[in-house]
Amino acid sequence: KDNWDLSVMRATEIVKVLESFGVDPKSLTASGKGEHSPLDEGDSKEAKKKNRRTDIILTPRLDVLEDILKH
Repeated sequence: KDNWDLSVMRATEIVKVLESFGVDPKSLTASGKGEHSPLDEGDSKEAKKKNRRTDIILTPRLDVLEDILKH
């Protein structure tokens, strides 16, 4: 439908791949930003290729991190 939909579908596919490798799906979130967070503002083929990406953000469990820091 649009770039945002494509972005979310790309993220969902990555989540499915991670799940197939045994990552707990409860710890995964698929998110898309469409054209709203480009690396390259240009309109060239190269810019569009650079912006067609997937970022994987790792967020620690803060409760576990707090326990580690206490010891």
